[in-house]
Amino acid sequence: MHSQNINIPMQDQQVFSNWIERALPIYAAVSGSMQLTPLAGDAGFRRYFRVNTEPSLIAVNSPPEKEKNSEYVKLSLFLQAQGLMTPKIHAVNYADGYMLVEDFGFTLFGQQLEKDNPEALYDKAEKELLKIQKTTDKAPCIPLHNEFKMGEELALFEQWFLNGLLGYQLSSDEKNMLDQFFKCLISSSKSQPQVLIHADYHSRNLMILEQEQLGVIDFQDAMLGGITYDLVSLLKDCYVRRPENWVIERALKYKQHLVKTNLLTHVDDKQFLQWFDLMGLQRHIKVLGIFSRLALRDAKNSYLNDIPLVVHYCLEASDKYPQARQFNQWFRHKILPLLAPMSWYSGTLEDQ
Repeated sequence: MHSQNINIPMQDQQVFSNWIERALPIYAAVSGSMQLTPLAGDAGFRRYFRVNTEPSLIAVNSPPEKEKNSEYVKLSLFLQAQGLMTPKIHAVNYADGYMLVEDFGFTLFGQQLEKDNPEALYDKAEKELLKIQKTTDKAPCIPLHNEFKMGEELALFEQWFLNGLLGYQLSSDEKNMLDQFFKCLISSSKSQPQVLIHADYHSRNLMILEQEQLGVIDFQDAMLGGITYDLVSLLKDCYVRRPENWVIERALKYKQHLVKTNLLTHVDDKQFLQWFDLMGLQRHIKVLGIFSRLALRDAKNSYLNDIPLVVHYCLEASDKYPQARQFNQWFRHKILPLLAPMSWYSGTLEDQ
């Protein structure tokens, strides 16, 4: 086996490569010696390698003590049965956390946005999202995005973003303010219809396949959660900024699809947009913690460059609602001055 910068201990590399050779399907021929080409990873502990077979395959090294491998396989098979395109799984070794899966190619949704008609691409993404939400009643046993889970996620904001990245310690009054605000966000999420959510449905987890089909990846954290969660992840993408009016228009258009499919009833536009914005706040406050943790703990510093857009979303949404106004003012007065000197911080985007 030949590999480039695999970043796995040599003995483990050999075990991994031996397993891949044994697991290759009969139709996947290797020309010459097997090569593993490392691919850019995601925010988890999984490592991906393109295998030089024909057709090419993706080998996944996914530590079983840190990643939800059985959930991934179960959900992949379930989503495929519902008509979604997820990578076909050719082989799994649960003990070591190895997988051999279909190669979805090179074209991310986010990259294609710069070349194609964005409206048509978002139409496709929303069509696939609706498929996911319509499968809720058939979904395998999955966890709830409940009060405890959301509380854990929001706690990342203080631990990694405030304390870790900015060195900011909350006063007791500030802790109380955030606690009350977070309870409001959690309550808003729980008041929505609960559906199957991908939980990370955005431009880096959607792939453009042949015949312009859309492939869905990185869905192992799926849960039952608020009906606006995946929609706000897509339209207020942490890596792609779209105009606010466009986001509102698309969100309300999607609401009409939810009503037509009986996933949503008796909710006016104002209420739906409040759900959408507050759900986005819960997600983006969590993401500030996650991006900080990725930089500080995992040395994935590129995520720091995505923080300015996430801050923008937080301020934009929290400026609209009385229950979020105190958070907004506190963030502007106490946190923005700490961000300003950072080399990777480009401002609030409000004047850009």
